[in-house]
This record gives sequence, C-alpha cells and structure tokens, in this order.
Amino acid sequence: MFLDVVNIYAKAGNGGDGKVSFHREKYVMCGGPDGGDGGKGGSVVFVADSSLTSLIDFKFKKHFRAENGAPGEGGNCFGKNGQDIVIKVPTGTVIKDKETGGILADMYADGERKVILKGGKGGRGNARFATPTRRTPSFAELGELTVERNLTLELKTIADVGLVGFPNVGKSTLLSVLTNARPKIANYHFTTLSPNLGVIKAFDKSYVIADIPGLIEGAAEGLGLGHTFLRHVERVRLLVHVVDISGIEGRDPVSDYNSIREELRQYNERLASLPEIVVANKTDLITEENAVASFEERTGKKVIPISAAAYENIDALVKEIFSRLNDLPLPKPLEFEPFEYEKADPNAFEVKRLEKDTYEVTGGLVDMLIRKVVLSDHESNRYFQNVLKEKGVIDKLKELGAKDGDTIIVGDVEFELWN
Repeated sequence: MFLDVVNIYAKAGNGGDGKVSFHREKYVMCGGPDGGDGGKGGSVVFVADSSLTSLIDFKFKKHFRAENGAPGEGGNCFGKNGQDIVIKVPTGTVIKDKETGGILADMYADGERKVILKGGKGGRGNARFATPTRRTPSFAELGELTVERNLTLELKTIADVGLVGFPNVGKSTLLSVLTNARPKIANYHFTTLSPNLGVIKAFDKSYVIADIPGLIEGAAEGLGLGHTFLRHVERVRLLVHVVDISGIEGRDPVSDYNSIREELRQYNERLASLPEIVVANKTDLITEENAVASFEERTGKKVIPISAAAYENIDALVKEIFSRLNDLPLPKPLEFEPFEYEKADPNAFEVKRLEKDTYEVTGGLVDMLIRKVVLSDHESNRYFQNVLKEKGVIDKLKELGAKDGDTIIVGDVEFELWN
C-alpha cells in the first residue's frame, strides 16, 4: 500500500526535576546542600532514509514520545538525560505543523537528521541555589514540561523526470521500457494507483524517472487521483508529457495535452514553467497519416513520435532526455522560511477576573514561576511574592479592582491578596 500523507503526534521528553538534598555523613557537620540537577528530556529527531518509499509505517503507529529526563540525586549527582526518539522517513518527506501548515523541515538528502522538537531542560537542584547568605536552600527547580505537537508528514517524490499525461496513454509502459521498473500495465484507466520510480541509465549517467498517475481534467480540484499525486511532480526538473497520438479511445490528443497543461498551471505555476518534452505515443496504432504533424501545428510544440509497446524511436527520446537534463540545474530542497514554535515570554502575563472576588494570572511568567517556586519554603515563597510585585502583577490586580482578601489563582496556586 502506498501512503504519502499522514498525521502523527510527537512529544519531546520533559526535563527531570532538580533534587532537594543535604549532605549527611558521620563526622561531617553542616554538610550543606548537595541536590543535583535533573536530566534533559529526549528530543524528537527525524532521519531521511532512501530505502523507504512510502509513509506506510505510520498507518497504525501515530504517537511518538521521547524519554523524560531523570530527576537529580543527592551527592550532586545529575539525573540521566532522556533518550532521543529517532523517526525514519523516506527522502523527500516534508514535515509540517498540522495546525498552522508551517514547514518545519524538508528531509531531502539520504541520512539527513533534523531535531524537530527539543527536549525540556532539567530543573536545578538545591545546591545551585546556595549563596553566602542562603546556605541551606530547601527548594529546587522543576524540569521544563514539553507540549505534544500534531505533525503532518507529506512525501514529495524526488525524481529528475516526471511522466505526466491522461490515464492509459502508455506512461507505465514507457517507464518499463526506459528503466528496470516493472509497474502494473493493463489496457484500462487508472491502472497505476501510486507513483512508480525507475532509474534510466545511459552515457555513463543515471537519472530517476517518476510515473505520476491519475491526471485528468479537474485533477487540481481533486478529481481522479491527480490531486493526491500532483505533489510528486513538484520536485522534478523535466516533464515528459505523454499523449496518445492515435486517438484510439476517441479522445483528441490536442485537447488532452491542453487539459493536462491547465491542471499543472492551476496546481502550481512552477510546474507549468518546467522544461517539457512532448511524446506522441502509440504511433503504431495511428490511422491518420498526418496525425503527428497536425498535433504539432495545432499546439506549436515539437514532439518525439514513439511506440513504447513496439520499442520504436526510444533511443531518440533517451538522447533528448539526457541532453535536456545536462543543461538543467541540479535539484535542490524546497525554499521556505522554517516554522518555529512560539516560546512563552517569561515576563509576559495576563490577569482576568473570573468571579466577583476571584482573579487568575496566566502567561509565560506563570510558567516560569511554577518551575522555580516551592511555596512551602519560606525563601522560595518570598521570591514568589517579590516577582509578582516587581513584574507589576499586583498593580494590575488592583487596577482591575482586586482588594485584600480576594482569591488569586496563579497556575496551581491559590492565595488571598493581602498587601
């Protein structure tokens, strides 16, 4: 089964919590704090693998989670870092954020690695908070929590040449003649249900050819299979447009040609501007002697007449393909502005009134305080109160009408306002 678009869920590991610990040893007085830092959470890493040809591995496995960092230990021992999770995808896979559509990475080259989601930072142990005036800190920092992301994986086949044309014009037969590929070949429409790849070799060079199935009129709007597979011609350098010059199915080859050109233009202007070789296939079935000349006159295009089934004039087509590719620039990854997930501003906050005497504080400032503050510790609690005053939270509460005795909610913490 061929699968080229999937949605998955990925989450980097949380950072480990810092440790609250004090050195205890016989004959050692006032050993002091020795709580270690928590370990860093594992990251979500994608790797491009040319041996994979579709995203079928993601059909049943949708959730990927990296390992959390371990908490710190006493004796100034750091927690173990969480193990990264490595996800292999076919070369040519574009990774996007599902909600925004922003491109995170284009896994273009075989073996390419990309960290998509970074693991959370480990919390600092209480040994880190010791100062000349605060010798026995009884609090530590929590590890950074990460957010699960919904990602879209979209495979865009990497090929030098794209075979396009109406169904049953002989694209699969031509691919089998030009390369060692063995696609399904039959005399009915939509025989090919997924892109087929083959390698053409000549003149001490080799290029990849992709047979793109399902293009019909209306493909750009989703008719037929074209909407599903048009993405696979986005990367090609050269189009080989195959038409049935015999008209044996009662269709006009000129009309077919113009229809496919219009679908390419509607889907992506770049596709319409790609260099093109027009191939008039099935010349062995022609009933009108001037069919090829008439096609060239009506379209203004020079064509290469062949019969893929009878192996006629294939050498001329091969020479033209290699000649064109030699003059074209090498393929390259997509050009895009990498999407980055927004990080919470540690100084930003928002205050809103929930009820008559209840207010809630949210924002990046709250996320920062939750990690750093342990309210059961006197010094940590005092730090918490000072931050609320220094950052203007208390002033904002009063501005909204908060008075002494009102309930204030900050994250999971509730307290009464007394100032």
